[in-house]
Parts: sequence; C-alpha cells; structure tokens
Amino acid sequence: MDEKIPNMDYDADEVINEFKEKIKWPKSDEVTAIVKPTKLPLRLLISFLITAVVGGIAYYMMLPALNFKDTQMYLFLILLVVVFMLSFALVCRANKKIERKEYVKKKSLIPLIIVGVLVVVMAVGYLTGVTLFRAKSYSELLSISDGNFESDFKDISYDKVPRLDASRAIALADQQLGSLEQYKSQYVVSDNSTQINYKNTPCRVAYLQYADFFKWMNNTKNGTPAYMLIDLVSQKVTAVNCVDKFGEGIKYSPAELFNEKLIRHLRFQYPTELLDTPNFEIDDNMHPYWITAVLDKTIGLYGGTDVKGAIITDALTGESKYYDIETVKNDKNLNWIDVVYSESLLIEQYNYHGKLQNGFWNSIIFQNDVNIASTGSGNIAMDDDVWVFTGVTSAETDTSNFGFILINQRTKEARYYKSPGTTELSAQESATDAVQNYGYQATFPILLGIDGNPTYFMSLYGDSNTVKGYAFVSLKDKTVVGTGLLDTAKSDAKALNNAIENYIDALKEKGVADNVDKSNVIVDESKINESNNSDITDDKNNNNTNDTNNTDTETTTKPSKETAKGTITGKVEDIKTSVNDGNSVYYLKVDGKYYYINVGDCMEVMLVNKGDTVEITTDGGKGTFIKAKNITVK
Repeated sequence: MDEKIPNMDYDADEVINEFKEKIKWPKSDEVTAIVKPTKLPLRLLISFLITAVVGGIAYYMMLPALNFKDTQMYLFLILLVVVFMLSFALVCRANKKIERKEYVKKKSLIPLIIVGVLVVVMAVGYLTGVTLFRAKSYSELLSISDGNFESDFKDISYDKVPRLDASRAIALADQQLGSLEQYKSQYVVSDNSTQINYKNTPCRVAYLQYADFFKWMNNTKNGTPAYMLIDLVSQKVTAVNCVDKFGEGIKYSPAELFNEKLIRHLRFQYPTELLDTPNFEIDDNMHPYWITAVLDKTIGLYGGTDVKGAIITDALTGESKYYDIETVKNDKNLNWIDVVYSESLLIEQYNYHGKLQNGFWNSIIFQNDVNIASTGSGNIAMDDDVWVFTGVTSAETDTSNFGFILINQRTKEARYYKSPGTTELSAQESATDAVQNYGYQATFPILLGIDGNPTYFMSLYGDSNTVKGYAFVSLKDKTVVGTGLLDTAKSDAKALNNAIENYIDALKEKGVADNVDKSNVIVDESKINESNNSDITDDKNNNNTNDTNNTDTETTTKPSKETAKGTITGKVEDIKTSVNDGNSVYYLKVDGKYYYINVGDCMEVMLVNKGDTVEITTDGGKGTFIKAKNITVK
C-alpha cells in the first residue's frame, strides 16, 4: 500500500481565480465580433407576433384613443416598442450569447429614437398648453353673461325643487329594489346616477349592476332587466322594467364585462375620439340611453378640455350616433338630453376664467379680480334643463361669496349673479345647528328666490335617510333660518309651509327683507299633496312599471271588490316597507290585499311579523292597496 501523502502545497484562491478566468462572461469592449443571428426574418416575425399579442391585450385593457391629443396613446406606443425590443432580444438569445447581445444593442438605435421622438412630442405638447403661456386662451373657454335673479328664479317654487340629494336618492332606490322579489339578490343599484328633468320634474336615474361576478355570469346574456327612476320631489321610486316595456334588457353598461362593457363598446365604435364618462339618461318615452360627451383639447395638445359633440347610445341595442355640439344645443328633438357637460368640467372652466382673466402672473402675485368657485356645487332645474350652480369666492378665503353662477349642462350657457353672502357650506351648517337638538343633518343647499330674496333650501335628514323636515337660510345672512319638521307638522306640505313661514318671519325680524308678502310665497297645501301624489310614470305605454311607493296607483292585477268600512282580521302573508313623502310606510298583505299605514300614525306596526294575526281598521276602499287607520296585533 502506497502510504505516500499527496502534495498539498497549492494556493486555493489561485485555483478559483483561474477557474473564473476560464468561464467569465467577456466585457463588451472585449468582444471583437458582432454575430448576426441566423434565421433573422423568422426571429423578427416571431417578435412582431409577440408584440401584436401583448399589444392587443394592452389595447383591450387600456382602450387609448388613437389620437395624438390622448396621452394614453403615447404610453401605448412606447409599450409596444419596449415589448418588441424585449421579445427580439429573447428570440435572438441575446441573454445567452454576448456577440448577439451586441447585435441587438446595435439594432436598438431606431426604436430608441422612436421613443425619444414620442417623449419630445409629449413634452412640447404639454409646454404649448401650460397656463403660464396660454392664460388668455384658458380664461376664454367659458363665456359668462350677467343674469337677472328675479326674472330667472321667479318660476322656481320651493315645492317643486328636489328634496333628495344624490346619495339619499340612491339609498331609497336600493331600498325599493330590495322589496321587489324578481330583482332580489341578483342586482344592486349603481352609485352613479344622473339628475335629469323628466316631464318637467327633477328626477334621478340609476342603472343596475350585478351583485357579484357569479350573478353576472348567470344574467349577462339578457342584460340588466330594469333601471331606477327617483322622483326628487315626491321621493317616489320606480323600477322601470325594460324587458316588459321594450322587450329586452340593458345589455350595454359599465356593469358588463368584455365587449358589452360600455366604454369598450364605444371605443371600438369610435377609436379616435376622446370620450368622457357616459351619463345614463332616458327620453320622454322612458327609453334608456347613454350620453357620452366627445372631448377636444383646444390649447396645445393636452390643455383646454372642451366638448365638441355627443354620442347617443341605445342602452338596449348598443346602436350609437354622433352629434356635434351645436346640433345637441339647437335640435329640439334632442332637448330631452340634460347632461353633456360634466359638472367637474364646467367648474374647472369657470375657475380658469376667474383666475386667469387678467393674466397668469396676476393670478399668482397681485390677484386683482381673481375669484374661484366655492366649495361644493348643486343642480337646479330651470327652462327644462339642468343647471349647475355654485358660489363665487376669492382665491384666499371661502367664508363668503361675491355672488354665484349658473351653468347649463346641455348648452354651457353661463350666468353670473352678483349677490354677496354666505357660502353653501356655511348655510348648511346653520340649518344643521337650528335642529341640533334633533340630531338632523342638512343636505347640500339648493338656491331659490323667495319673493326676490336669494335663499338656500335644504332637506333635513335623520339617521334612517328619510326626510324629517326642511330649512331655509338667507344667502345674505346665514343667521336668518326657518325650519319646519314633519314630527310636529304631521305632513310634508305643512312642514314645507311651516318652514317658509318661519323663514319669512325671520327675514322681517332681522330686517333683511321687510316687504316679503307671505301670500305670494305660501303654497296651497292641497296642491303640494296633489303634486306629491302624482305619478310621473303614468302614461298609456307604462303598464309594466313597478312603483310600490305610489300607494294611490293601482297595480296591473285585477282590482278586488270594494272593502267594507270597519275592521278586518287575518294573518299577515307578507310585509313590505317604503318611504313616501319622507315617512316610513308599512304594507301588510292580508287575504291578498295590502293594507298600508304610516309609522307616525301607528307605531305598533313596527312590531308586526310575518305570520302574525292582526286586526286592521279601515275606512273602506277598493284595489290592491287599501289605507289603514289602525293596526293591532292579536
């Protein structure tokens, strides 16, 4: 056996370094040859195919307008260049062979130049549209004329203005939808609603969304079957069944996925147009449409956003037609359209006008005649159109207004009213403070003229999102407040009139207005009730509309025989609730008929459960819905 010990006299570091020298990746300046990959046409074709697939997916998701005024298009083109270069490098195996890596780098010059050109165009386009250089152009985006408050507001009565704001209107619509068996659990009411004038009545319309992805899978073939119409004056909510009324559901909406998703459907129809967020509206026949403003950038490449036209899309069939903005403004057949210019765009354009009318540097340093819209804005129905209103205040303070502006959302007509006073938020706080012992909150105010006096009108709400009363606050003096509460007045009409009477008394007491004649202002309560009980959905073609809030309207079932005056005893088969004129109403189904009563008239009805035996006192009546005087659990 050889017991000779091996020679261990060597340097381990030296051996490792020699090994590294043999396998190391050469530096680019050590490469003496740049090798062109074999089968180059095939590699280019594969790279183009990869880019096309990735680009198609990206376009389907991003939906950029093929328009040089859309920044999304530049990002999309840069993405295509990057994807092509990465795929080309991988196909050429540049990550494996240094000589091919150098070849790919050399051929990347042209794509890099393309990206550089796109970035330069974007930068130049932005610089040509900054307010520093184009202040005058921005200030002229909106033309403003002086309005006459007394003549413009004389026909707006406080009993015809919205009692519900957007969030509470949706809350009532959601409550109504939940009471309808055919829609239960499948759909929810969208948070996005549009204020419109329907039959000269301020309303909100909201489309339905699928409750979740699985509900979408189960129902998307037929689309959503209905939409919600909320009367902002009477507070009645109607689920308009499109399937029964028009023969098909709403198949194109933001609630859909893939090609039926509204914005994707519009992009494929109008690939080059800059599209604003679509608004949901209905025509005079209650047919649902989407109104999408087509935008233009009028200053530089990306500045001076304005509307150049509108696309009207049938929500049922997806058919679309484009109209230029002058046609929308002047064609009487399109007068049913209420919202083309978004509220945010109109406020933005007014702020440009108020800040930049005397130049950019004046808006920063001297601030002579600089003003902006105050915090918050609302809507007024006037001249059968919807107008945005907001106060005008200085750039440095928001505690008082110089005046206020009205801007038409269909025509962009703008009117300025010089009337200094309190801001909308301050008025809202004053109304809330006036009923702080009740814990009620005031909605964002609506501007009215009370016998020529600018006045803020607000509804008062409790925790249940139901109207509890009304408040009026003077624009000139926020301490002048008049309130009327349903708890004490016992009716919506009386609460309104109580509020206006208290407000007029406060005006005279504070000396803000001494010559207000109550007889010119107080409205006949029977007319208010008649207005609140009217159904805006009544027409010859509307037999399939669901409206469980309208307790005076018979349903499409056969009317029952006349019920004798007296008491009825029976088992409760079903219970429904709604909000009518600000009051919670319970409907108890007994022997196939619904007996309804306000909670304020009978608190015991809140304790009734399905299956209970109840004794109902009525004054008689006929139809499916019968008014009850009292309900007692047996």
